[in-house]
Amino acid sequence: MASLKEIKGRIGSVKGTLKITSAMKLVASAKLRKAQQAVQAMTPYEERLHGILSALMTDYAAKVARGVLTPSAGPADAFTAPRPAVRRVALVAVSSNSSLCGGFNANVVRELFAAIRAWEESGAEVTVIPVGRKVADAVRKVGFPVSDPRLKLSERPTYDGAAALADELTDGYLDGRFDRVECIWNHFVSTATQQVRREAFLPLAGLPGADGTAVSGSPAALRGDYIVEPSTVEEVRLLLPKVLKINIYTLLLDSSAAEHAARTVAMQTATDNGEDLLADLTLEYNKGRQQKITSEILDLVGGSFDR
Repeated sequence: MASLKEIKGRIGSVKGTLKITSAMKLVASAKLRKAQQAVQAMTPYEERLHGILSALMTDYAAKVARGVLTPSAGPADAFTAPRPAVRRVALVAVSSNSSLCGGFNANVVRELFAAIRAWEESGAEVTVIPVGRKVADAVRKVGFPVSDPRLKLSERPTYDGAAALADELTDGYLDGRFDRVECIWNHFVSTATQQVRREAFLPLAGLPGADGTAVSGSPAALRGDYIVEPSTVEEVRLLLPKVLKINIYTLLLDSSAAEHAARTVAMQTATDNGEDLLADLTLEYNKGRQQKITSEILDLVGGSFDR
């Protein structure tokens, strides 16, 4: 059995740790609120921008169906047309720069390694583009070459940083350095739940009429409330890069919110476990003191009888 001095030292150590975990929980909670507000503020803008682009693509498809435009003039083909063979893949993995956030980073790393194995087995050359120190360190440990981990972009996402990353990915795709670009990150569902997502960034999917095919519906209803100047084709060409940049920015904000949520839960769990340990140590310390006092009293009583 540990001595009272040792137990007292452990109690002091646990109390000091509890102060740290409690403070980290408060900080993570405050950052989580700000991150949630940023995501909530960006989501309507992203949805509206996607809606406008979809309406323009629908209008374009209707014009193709009427013979006004030819499919060869498709403004989105460079971004939406899948490559006949995927030989070069870029994987963008988003993690945090620090630990103490539960399985947040481990889940992303696990999904990243699974994606790497799957693409390499298919014969594709994989390029990892990390955003965050933890995923970069994990990839380096297995001897995989990685680029700049973009620490600032992981810690505090900005639109300018996201736009620069989107431009880099888009240029690589259009230049033929990548045949496909995928993103892996933690999606914020709630404070207690984060889901790892792996989605294609390029080629861009989900746009109506992106391949120039006709869509159902009357031509009058397809145009919506938009008056397009100078032309549908030009507007689509202008909006597509903006949509890609917004996609990356929203993804980074989503990952940031998930990180702070995971850290909040991890620090709350650590605090709860610390308090349980503190209660057990305090009980053990009090029992030891009581036993020591009882022994001293028995010694005194025994000594008086010996007289």
